[in-house]
Amino acid sequence: MMEIFHLVNFNIWRSFLGSWFCIALVLLLHSSKGVLSDSNYLVGLGSYDITGPAADVNMMGYANAEQIASGIHFRLRARAFIVAEPKGKRVVFVNLDACMASQLVTIKVLERLKARYGELYTEKNVAISGIHTHAGPGGYLQYVVYIVTSLGFVRQSFDVLVDGIEKSIIQAHENLHPGSVFINKGVLLDASVNRSPSAYLNNPATERSKYKYDVDKEMTLLKFVDDQWGPVGTFNWFATHGTSMSRTNSLISGDNKGAAARFMEDWFEQKRVSSVDSDEFYSEEIPRRVSNIIPRPDNHRELLELAASFQSSPGKPATRTLSVAKRVRGALRQADKPGFVSAFCQSNCGDVSPNVLGTFCIDTGLPCDFNHSTCGGKNELCYGRGPGYPDEFESTRIIADRQFKKAVDLFNKASEQLNGNIDYRHTYIDFSQLEVNIPNKGGASDVIKTCPAAMGFAFAAGTTDGPGAFDFKQGDNEGNAFWRLVRNLLKEPDQEQVDCQHPKPILLDTGEMVKPYDWAPSILPIQILQIGQLAILSVPGEFTTMAGRRLRDAVKTVLSSGDKGKNTHVVIAGLTNTYSQYVTTFEEYQVQRYEGASTLYGPHTLSAYIQEFKKLANAIVTSQTVEPGPQPPDLLDEQISLLAPVVMDGTPLGVNFGDVSSDVPKNSTFKRGDNVTVIFWSACPRNDLMTEGTFALVEMLKGKDNWVPAYDDDDFSLRFIWSRPSKLSTRSHATIKWIIPKSATPGVYRIKHFGASKSLLGSIRHFTGSSSAFVVA
Repeated sequence: MMEIFHLVNFNIWRSFLGSWFCIALVLLLHSSKGVLSDSNYLVGLGSYDITGPAADVNMMGYANAEQIASGIHFRLRARAFIVAEPKGKRVVFVNLDACMASQLVTIKVLERLKARYGELYTEKNVAISGIHTHAGPGGYLQYVVYIVTSLGFVRQSFDVLVDGIEKSIIQAHENLHPGSVFINKGVLLDASVNRSPSAYLNNPATERSKYKYDVDKEMTLLKFVDDQWGPVGTFNWFATHGTSMSRTNSLISGDNKGAAARFMEDWFEQKRVSSVDSDEFYSEEIPRRVSNIIPRPDNHRELLELAASFQSSPGKPATRTLSVAKRVRGALRQADKPGFVSAFCQSNCGDVSPNVLGTFCIDTGLPCDFNHSTCGGKNELCYGRGPGYPDEFESTRIIADRQFKKAVDLFNKASEQLNGNIDYRHTYIDFSQLEVNIPNKGGASDVIKTCPAAMGFAFAAGTTDGPGAFDFKQGDNEGNAFWRLVRNLLKEPDQEQVDCQHPKPILLDTGEMVKPYDWAPSILPIQILQIGQLAILSVPGEFTTMAGRRLRDAVKTVLSSGDKGKNTHVVIAGLTNTYSQYVTTFEEYQVQRYEGASTLYGPHTLSAYIQEFKKLANAIVTSQTVEPGPQPPDLLDEQISLLAPVVMDGTPLGVNFGDVSSDVPKNSTFKRGDNVTVIFWSACPRNDLMTEGTFALVEMLKGKDNWVPAYDDDDFSLRFIWSRPSKLSTRSHATIKWIIPKSATPGVYRIKHFGASKSLLGSIRHFTGSSSAFVVA
């Protein structure tokens, strides 16, 4: 009996071990492609250049009329993902390296999508969200108050956004393949601080006690896995302002979120496997592909002799396609494989700053006044400091690097798979006269109305990320007689509006100003996109930390009441589909810091959002439809532009476009970390935006005469700076600065410039030129 028992036992164990061997083999095979999963969706991602005009155009964000674009820090992109049920619904989310979404841009993108795809992609299931960089070209919104400093509407800014968004969605659509989506969350502690803590402290103590921090520190990340290709992209949401670059910066930049996206895309494409926990791991050390192509030289004298044989070449005609062909990233991608797309999206960033060292007075170095963010009563002297202070480029890199590292960690560990139906709800709401039920102390509720849009005196004070001017200050519940007089010349608010907006003293009654056309929006879109257990709340503004928490909690409570809401994750996608400034809590509104003064529709704006979002969430739970609501206006034909066109470009007699004006020193050797600067005779970048191309290029010599693209104007280390000697001059220069990264391979390099000149008759001619060669040791 014992022998039979042992024989049976052995057979059972052999069967058991055999089964586990098969399972382990399957796991091993799957792990070679990433996370083990059974695909339940179609997933597709896309990306396209939306950089826009790099000259003459006011930047959107700080409302500083003197902040005019004059070059490129790195390029801006639209990044899109589509998740679809194989035979059911689908959703589209587009993340823009732009200050915010625009109602007009959204309208025109949807028109193009309808012409191409019919009813497949509509306002109901398409969300377009901005990262809130304050270093992108303005002039693309349709309401007057947002385009005053850009001298009205800028067609180039508008067109490049519409084109880029459409093309990113087309790419995502054409890349749709069976795949899976994973979600992960984690805490990032050192990339954000509250810039209006006195307003936050006005929220109830019992509510504040539920949270460890006065800003949201959680990052929520999605990982997209294609069944054939493995991971193809990642989108994440984390709240911090795009204000690492200051109000005096003039280079187009995606700020910290745009930079983080580039770091992560390069990291993945180059298959970097270093631990993000290592103290030696920095985004600037990501190796270039060129480093793997070109052998490391060890003879410095031979390199100098080789470099001396390549003197600067005179400017010469070129084709526009040459600029595109020389792009570094385009050359790295496999033609039959989707490029990896990484987006760092914005959330409830209203009172959240990346300037984590705190606020200080620039005259004394002492901390600013806590309640009003002033220095000696003046707001102009109070500035927040980023971690790289006083170098804003370094602050941008550091905050980007921190977000990037956290995203890599979450990406590598993402294991919770999204599953379940795709769903969405969308409606338009007139926020200028919306009835809202507000609970009262007796347990019943009172019905109040929101107000027509208006901006308070503290709006003009700006923030510690970018202070305003004159004698405005944050926390102002009074206003002053002089600015009331100025206001009344534009539009004096009536008593009903004054009472409705109380305690906000009204500086601009924008909701009731309609000449030459509407100054501010009244009709706003709200939207929920659901992918399995994830709900994305598309909000058309900047929610403060506590306002976002209240909205998330309210929606999650509704969604969790039904089967569709089990284990629901809720994220806020800020600045989506259109823009309507800020949303604070009722308590924060009373303080009238910048965010409260910029909450357009009065003290109950947040309650209105919560009420209407709960309706959308309930419609998802009960599978009910919602009314589309009143359509927002299309004001394209009403737009006015005062920006002068480029008349012509010129050079001195005997000089060609693309000639070198200031070259590298003869027989130059540079070390990593050095700054290499070359100046070219150039032409206005508005002549050709070089979309998906480049104005600047660093090439490395391979062999004796083959120049390989190494860095372009989409690299954090390369800066394209454009300038004229005066506003009316036809002559201009392009200064190209390369801060040699630690990862640069020693060898022979040169710098090239691409551009396009305009003749008096209006013809456009492309050109290129190159510097003398130099050695990087």
